[in-house]
Amino acid sequence: MKNTLIAPSVLAADFGNLQRDLEMINNSEADWFHIDIMDGVFVPNISYGMPVLETIQKHAKKTIDVHLMIIDPDRYIKTFAALGANVLSVHYEACTHLHRTLQAIRAEGMKSGVALNPHTPVNVLEDIINDVDVVCLMSVNPGFGGQSFIENTYKKVRQLKEIITRNKAKTLIEVDGGVTDKNAKELAEAGADVLVAGSYVFKAENQLETIAGLKRITSW
Repeated sequence: MKNTLIAPSVLAADFGNLQRDLEMINNSEADWFHIDIMDGVFVPNISYGMPVLETIQKHAKKTIDVHLMIIDPDRYIKTFAALGANVLSVHYEACTHLHRTLQAIRAEGMKSGVALNPHTPVNVLEDIINDVDVVCLMSVNPGFGGQSFIENTYKKVRQLKEIITRNKAKTLIEVDGGVTDKNAKELAEAGADVLVAGSYVFKAENQLETIAGLKRITSW
């Protein structure tokens, strides 16, 4: 049985009705809340920070998956743990001492995550894959929602799955960016375990059914 996890990206929610959209995720078949933190330095956009995450944590009844698109993420590991993050992903491209960063994340009781930009090959994780709980493969360039899916992602998922299997790791593969019903099934078949969907979910007329549809076509 394959149970692909669906993680709606709160970045695409209506911030004028944030509690309503958080309750929608709680009441849906989604598994995780995906939270993008952007600093305007590592990526060309600023999203939201600690006060908004604190609000999300008050209402979220499911796993909180925080994706840091920031420089020097080590400074904030304890802060995000205190704010209720269950999974904390840092970018490979932003970490000089990635192994130490992952150990620090786990030491705070969170699952350790590494995100890779589209141009970064998955083999850079070969030597530390057993220290990574989740690898977030960016299937768009990070920084903005609503971008088109990069087709090379399928190949990267398969390559990463092979590395995980060869090293007998338990790492989950997450795909973030441009996920819709047009590519979700193929991503799951390639080996993806978690699918992040933002605009596709929140711009849908029936958000609950859209999430249920993704769950239906990616779990068997």
